[in-house]
Amino acid sequence: METRVDPQQLRRTLEVIVGERNPFSGQRHLTAVESFIEKELASYGLSVESDYFSYRGKNFRNIIGRQSAQRAGSLIILGAHFDSVQGTPGADDNASGVAVLLEAARLLARARVRSEILFCAFNLEELNMIGSGYFAKKLKSAGKKVDAMMSLEMVGYTDSRPGSQKYPFALKAFYPDRGDFIGAIGNWKSASLLSGVTRQMRQIRGLSVETLSVPGNGGLIPAVRLSDHAPFWDAGYPDLMITDTSFFRNPHYHGSTDTLETLNLDFMAKVCEGVMRAVLAL
Repeated sequence: METRVDPQQLRRTLEVIVGERNPFSGQRHLTAVESFIEKELASYGLSVESDYFSYRGKNFRNIIGRQSAQRAGSLIILGAHFDSVQGTPGADDNASGVAVLLEAARLLARARVRSEILFCAFNLEELNMIGSGYFAKKLKSAGKKVDAMMSLEMVGYTDSRPGSQKYPFALKAFYPDRGDFIGAIGNWKSASLLSGVTRQMRQIRGLSVETLSVPGNGGLIPAVRLSDHAPFWDAGYPDLMITDTSFFRNPHYHGSTDTLETLNLDFMAKVCEGVMRAVLAL
């Protein structure tokens, strides 16, 4: 199957998504983006469902695109959240992740796969992973087997200047000081998944990949829990966060300047190609 990604296709998707998507101050655009994601996933031939949940007396939904497999059983989940914080257009956080999710879904939908793939657009991540937390608990309660989950969390910002990349305490000595790589973060239970995924991603020419494996469910470094993978860690599933490292690199984080013009589309295309290779290998 074709796994080359056109950066201009990512741009077209981003142009639709970027804009405040907060459930209280940007509800109209949030609803429009929900509908856009739903229609896109359906247009790829996926089975699409709304995963409803309630928060503070209101109903919200995750949007799930389901790709059937040659055999029933375990799941592979690729996810990204589509909401944003108040006052930001949310280009890197997290329109970038959603654009990569949709392009990966579009291309992977043409493949014959052995395991069922769920392409999950999660809601209310910015309110402490509400949507993904609900979904992970539902899967666990139903006894579903998840072989792998990957959360796409801010995957579009780079800065190749020396000193542009920051880290949590004690990690600086072990990693590059230029923010031009994609990060893959797993916990110790996800060590095998981390190794396999990054091995595939590193096959993409020009894509530098750095990894971090944390003990337990990441409590010693709270910053590594700030995405939709955390509820899956808590449920005991193997999963990773794929990220440009968020506020450790991007000065526009949660600000009004988090715009489309700040993103590196060629980098995003490489990340998408690497993620697809990893999914196919799984």
